[in-house]
Amino acid sequence: MRAETQATVEDIRKSLSLLRQRMDYDTAQHRLEEFNARVEDPTLWDDPENAQKLMRDRQALVAAMETYEGIARDLEDNVELIEMGEAEGDDEVVSEAEAGLKALKETAAQKELEALLNGEADGNDTFLEINAGAGGTEACDWAQMLQRMYVRWAEKRGFKVELQSEEPGGDAGIKSCAYKISGPNAYGWLKSESGVHRLVRISPFGKGTRETSFASVWVYPVVDDNIEIEVNPADIRVDTFRASGAGGQHVNTTDSAVRITHAPTGIVVTSSEKSQHQNREIAMKALKSRLYQMELEKRTAAINEAHENKGSAGWGNQIRSYVLQPYQMVKDLRTGHETSDTQGVLDGDLDAFMAATLALDVSGKSRAEAAVEE
Repeated sequence: MRAETQATVEDIRKSLSLLRQRMDYDTAQHRLEEFNARVEDPTLWDDPENAQKLMRDRQALVAAMETYEGIARDLEDNVELIEMGEAEGDDEVVSEAEAGLKALKETAAQKELEALLNGEADGNDTFLEINAGAGGTEACDWAQMLQRMYVRWAEKRGFKVELQSEEPGGDAGIKSCAYKISGPNAYGWLKSESGVHRLVRISPFGKGTRETSFASVWVYPVVDDNIEIEVNPADIRVDTFRASGAGGQHVNTTDSAVRITHAPTGIVVTSSEKSQHQNREIAMKALKSRLYQMELEKRTAAINEAHENKGSAGWGNQIRSYVLQPYQMVKDLRTGHETSDTQGVLDGDLDAFMAATLALDVSGKSRAEAAVEE
């Protein structure tokens, strides 16, 4: 077997090892038998919520087992074909099997990455907010560039993207916007994007000078219906206002937009759809999601501290730098991952950055640090 092919086989085996570890494969069959026994209980659906959770958990385990076993089986089959082809001098068989291994490596790497998305809320839909930092028009334009970047990323994945609110900038761009993004593991993928994003470029607004702009991104999960978040009515203030817009028929003529302020935490959420009743529901759900996100952060604070991963927790930290002048570079300051394909990133090619951060969350080390240790 050629050295390159052997390296591909080893990469697939490493992915399988991680998959096996993350799903605790050694006990998986026993857990599946327990699930099956509970599914056959005639009283199961007396408690619909618990029954639905049981069915979801069972399906997730079955899918994980099938994924692991399928990759392992395909690996063994392709290795056997290569050995047979080499023994018989059949180059065509060897070539086809090697191509199969290359495709399998990509599949295994993707499944390995998805296996990292096992946090409590990773599977949930998500809210995403973008706010321009100080800097006037430059910052508002940068916020709109980020808005476009995340919408394109979500649409490439086939996720549903719903605009919740948007406040335009004075001369260009936006001061803020909020989205609900729905799709498999939407929160798990996007959670690493929370933080301050920095842009360096030549100003496009006639100044001809190099400008630095900042914008903050907040990501928090949509709370499942079976998660109870108590909000004391005495702790919130609800304000209605007239939503601003581009003009014409799209401008609200009544005070239908809703802003909810949570006094104990200072959290402010808004929604500016046409229906005030709908806006109240959307804003309240967003508030509960923010409160839930705060609770998740408290739970993971000890892990973050142990990993010395100070840059990934908290909204106020700069996480990524986008340099368009005097050179082209996007660099994540937590993982060290970087690329010179700035246009690709701004067009929504963010998966490599998200993958690096997910790996960091698990290992506590950047890929560069891990490579040095190896």
